[in-house]
Amino acid sequence: MDTYEPRSFRFIELLTIDDWRMKLYGIAWGRELPRPKLLEAAKRLAAARLRHASPNNYKVGFVAAHDGKNACVVFVDYWGNENELFHHVFLSRSSDPDALTPAKDSDSSVCVWDLRLQSFEREAWIKHVLCKANARDFQAYLNERLNDDG
Repeated sequence: MDTYEPRSFRFIELLTIDDWRMKLYGIAWGRELPRPKLLEAAKRLAAARLRHASPNNYKVGFVAAHDGKNACVVFVDYWGNENELFHHVFLSRSSDPDALTPAKDSDSSVCVWDLRLQSFEREAWIKHVLCKANARDFQAYLNERLNDDG
């Protein structure tokens, strides 16, 4: 087992995919940002996945491109049913962004670094949406962004 080392978490851009608004993040091991090829793959996968999203959602959420030590992962997460996070994972054990496929039931869904981002997004959702049930502020949620090492 390797000793824990922080990874880079960077907001990349706000994506508009049809009528969706999604924060794109990069998580990287041993570098500041994920490889551009992985970021492009994340955008393509998000666009394809969101076109088939379940109903009862707010058309906001986040996408992460995680350039890890032994694999690359993309996850597409969006909010729905008031307080639920819909989570879709794509994985390449070969670290090749062109080999990303939907995660299998036998694959893990998140690692400790992915949980860091999900925890940040959870807090932003509570602050700007759930605590303001009569005046939900989706734009403030989208403007709250994680940029650190952790």
